[in-house]
Amino acid sequence: MQQNLKIDYVELPAADFDAIQAFYESAFDWQFTDYGPEYRAFSDGKIAGGFRQSELKSTTANGSALVIIFADNLENTRDQVIRSGGTIIQDIFSFPGGRRFQFADPNGNELAVWSDT
Repeated sequence: MQQNLKIDYVELPAADFDAIQAFYESAFDWQFTDYGPEYRAFSDGKIAGGFRQSELKSTTANGSALVIIFADNLENTRDQVIRSGGTIIQDIFSFPGGRRFQFADPNGNELAVWSDT
């Protein structure tokens, strides 16, 4: 059920859908639906989104919004991101309310993972 005036979908660029899918399935257990050569959708169980065919990258350095994922265990999640082929951009740091790290996926898109512990 759609909720009025709530974020409903997130879309990111990707040049290699197979690499992106393999990374997010391994690192975060996301589910994917292939819509052909131009688009691949995902669901993380809470929010849906997709990857559009593009050579561009979504990074905070170029003004993109930062997608932030929650994790119960930040260290284990960081290690899984690395094992799955992600690159740590900023290792775990504290901020008011929790801790987080930022990473790049195989396309170079920048995302973050945070925890309240």
